[in-house]
Amino acid sequence: MIMRSSSLLLRCALVACAAAACTPRDPAVRFTITVPASAHSGPLTGRVFIVLSHDSAPEPRLAMAARTMTTPFFGVDVAGLAAGQPAVIDDTTRGYLTATLRDIPPGDYYVQALANVYTEFHRADGHTIWAHMDQWEGQHLTRSPGNLVSPVQRVHLDPAKGFDINLQTTTVIPPIEVPPDTKWVKRIKIQSDILTKFWGHPMFIGATVLLPQGYDEHPAVHYPVLYEQGHFQLTAPMGFTTDSTPAPTAVQLARQASYNTEPGYEFYKEWTAPKFPRMFVITFQHPTPYFDDSYAVNSANNGPYGDAIMQELIPYLESHFRIIAKPYARVLSGGSTGGWESLALQLYHPDFFGGTWTLYPDPISFRHYVESDAYADTNAFIMGAPPLFTTTSEWLHPERYFARAIDGQGVQSMRQLSRLEDVEASHGRAAEQLEIWEAVYGPAGADGYPSPLWDKETGHIDHTVADYMKTHGFDLTEYVKQNWATLGPKLAGKIHIDCGDMDNYFLNLAVMDMQAVFDSSKSPHVEAEFRYGRPLKGHGWQHTSNAGLLHEMAAAITAHASAGDNSSAWKY
Repeated sequence: MIMRSSSLLLRCALVACAAAACTPRDPAVRFTITVPASAHSGPLTGRVFIVLSHDSAPEPRLAMAARTMTTPFFGVDVAGLAAGQPAVIDDTTRGYLTATLRDIPPGDYYVQALANVYTEFHRADGHTIWAHMDQWEGQHLTRSPGNLVSPVQRVHLDPAKGFDINLQTTTVIPPIEVPPDTKWVKRIKIQSDILTKFWGHPMFIGATVLLPQGYDEHPAVHYPVLYEQGHFQLTAPMGFTTDSTPAPTAVQLARQASYNTEPGYEFYKEWTAPKFPRMFVITFQHPTPYFDDSYAVNSANNGPYGDAIMQELIPYLESHFRIIAKPYARVLSGGSTGGWESLALQLYHPDFFGGTWTLYPDPISFRHYVESDAYADTNAFIMGAPPLFTTTSEWLHPERYFARAIDGQGVQSMRQLSRLEDVEASHGRAAEQLEIWEAVYGPAGADGYPSPLWDKETGHIDHTVADYMKTHGFDLTEYVKQNWATLGPKLAGKIHIDCGDMDNYFLNLAVMDMQAVFDSSKSPHVEAEFRYGRPLKGHGWQHTSNAGLLHEMAAAITAHASAGDNSSAWKY
């Protein structure tokens, strides 16, 4: 009787399994990462990564240092992770370049774990958030001091057979070594009271100062200043170097010839030559918890960086160095991120600065937010209707690109970059290009983190965010249009913009939007200088060398000097 019952139960189980189309469970694919107490005291909040590579040198984590990362990685948030407690990355974890670990082709790999450590900020706006506190490295999570890495291991991965690999992040990345000051270059770092109050945490801003030739030998002379904008860097402005040993590569030489830049040592020789304009060149350093650069303006998510630069940093510099502290003697420049900043500072403070030489700026019109119209388009990943066609199609929706080669071929789609940033961090903390734009231009969400302009999975654009960006003055073309009556008269002779005709990030399209405003301006009509590199000039093109730009600036400064100022004093 018992045997007959068991047989019946087994028969029923087999029937049920067949009905459910049972298949063997897939073998587990998993990385387990632990943080030993010797590497990090106390619980860890941040994001843990696994990076895969077919090469051991450089270390796999360093492949994450480039925006177009070319090796797979996977990331997961951790909150209050205790020492020895495992963080698990498995087939439910989203990845970049492959969707999950199950999509990894079988083979031998070098693997490395990385932990990006977050800090808790109790902001003055009432929000409490966690984000990575820059350690004066410029928000590079792969080399940020205090972040944790594991030794590189060589493993065989075969998702069909499964794997379970344990890694320990035993190494703490050491502090950044700040280059020493020299006769030519001085470095400044100060705590900002304005930003510290907003973030509820000590926050720092700084500058790298290139002194004019003969500065010490002419103690009575005051000099004009170029405030150069750009990404965080501790090297000298404009690539200045007194070292003649590193010979430029063939690629560098070709780029210099095509884009009108000169090697750093060549710039040094011009800087010290007779009849060269004697000026300061000063780069600002202002990394935030969201990027290596704040974009030099006040914003809901970054806080009052514009106030900190205008009310703390510039006054500090002009009181510690012999700078002519007058509008005509303060000029601006910068490329890409720095291009947007240089134009924004000139537009927001037209009475404080004497002109901008803006180079290939980040989108200065959000009607060309790379390839999207942030106001009219519904999706950032695909075109609603194919261009060059007169009819729409429910089937044909070409991908939008973030980057292209100068011959027009797509390099990285907006979908791919969105995925990259989404895997690198949650809540807009990737410290990459799309999410810093959202942190600067957009509102803070209910959770205190930046509200995304579009969904990183679907590409659907949130027009309430786009409208906020426009109404709060971050669309610089709209800002000029809306404020023309008072702003226009203050811009005469002050706007100079360079951009390649095939900018790799489509930035020339937004520059053309701005040009249309100036070309059609009335009451008053104001001329601005727009120069396009042709043909096939990409991101980084400028119409003349850095030394040539300084000669142009010096001429403009001289032409607008205050009555009674002796411009010849700084022209020895």
